[in-house]
Amino acid sequence: MRFATYEYEGVEGAGVVRDGVVHPLPVSVLELVQTEALHSAGAEALSRASELTVDEVRLLPPLKPPSIRDFVGFEAHIEGVAKSLDGLEHVPEEWYRAPNFYFTNPHGAYGAHDEVPVPAGCSVLDFECEVGAVIGRAGRDLTPEEARDHIVGYLVFNDWSARDLQKPEKNLGLGFSKGKDFANTLGPYLVTADEVEDRRDADGFLDLEMTVTLNGELIGRDTLANVSWTFEEMAAYAARDAWVRPGDILGSGTCGWGALAEFWGRVGERTPAPLRPGDEVTLTVERLGTLRNRIIAGRTDAYLPRARKRGRTPRP
Repeated sequence: MRFATYEYEGVEGAGVVRDGVVHPLPVSVLELVQTEALHSAGAEALSRASELTVDEVRLLPPLKPPSIRDFVGFEAHIEGVAKSLDGLEHVPEEWYRAPNFYFTNPHGAYGAHDEVPVPAGCSVLDFECEVGAVIGRAGRDLTPEEARDHIVGYLVFNDWSARDLQKPEKNLGLGFSKGKDFANTLGPYLVTADEVEDRRDADGFLDLEMTVTLNGELIGRDTLANVSWTFEEMAAYAARDAWVRPGDILGSGTCGWGALAEFWGRVGERTPAPLRPGDEVTLTVERLGTLRNRIIAGRTDAYLPRARKRGRTPRP
C-alpha cells in the first residue's frame, strides 16, 4: 500500500493511494504507524469509494517523523565526496568500521513537489538521492533479523546540503548544523515493506533503481542494492543501547552519482554547477515514486553572530 499526507482546499488529510485515487483515512499516517494499524486502516479505506485524485492535492511529507537518522551507506558516494570536500584520494578507513549516521532535522521536511528555497548564506547548494526506511515498531538492542519486523515501509529522501556551510562545520567535529538542517524532502508516499519484498536479493539487499535528473537531463543512476549495509543492519546498529520508535526514519545515505559533490570530486571542477533558483531536481526510486522540487531564491540576510573572546584565566 501507498500512504500519503496531503493538503486539499486548505485542509490537511491522510489517505491510502491506489491507481491515482486518494482514499481518505480518519487519522494521520503517523498515528496509524504508532498503533500498528496501517494495513488494516488502509484496507478499510480502500473498500470505500473516493473521487479525490492525487492531481488535486498538494502532497506533504507522508508522516512527521519523531527523528531522522541519516546513514552514509554507499561507498561510491563517500569516495567522490571525500575528494571533493576534504581532498582525500581514498575512502576514510573509519567508514568501513560501522554504519555511521548523524541526526538531521525532522522539522525541515518538504513535500514531494514543493519549492525549496536556497538557505541563507549558501552559494553551493546540492541535492542527495536516498531511500528512507520507516520504523513501525519500537525496539532496542535488536538483531538484524529482529529489525526486519520493525521496518514498516520506505520512501524517497532528498537530503539537501549547503556544501559551503557544511565544510567549516565539519572542522569542529560535532557533526552538521546549518549546512543540513534547512530542508529535506520526503515522499511521495510511505510505501509498505511488502510492496518491495520481491526485489530483495540473496544477501538481503533491495534491488531498486535510483535515478537523478537535473533540469530534465538524467545525470545519475544506481541501485539501492549497492548500499554496504542492509536497512536491517542499520536499524540494529541504531538500536544498540538506544530506542528506535514508530515513525523514525533511517536514511540509506546518498547513492552513487546521487549528489553534485560526487561529480565535483571525480572531475576536479564544479560541473554540473551548484544549484541555483530555477533549477529542478527530480529523484526517482523504483517502486517508491518520484520527488520533483524546484529551487527558489531564499533569504538574502544571514544571521551569523561571532563569538565574543573571553579571558582564559580562571577566577581566584
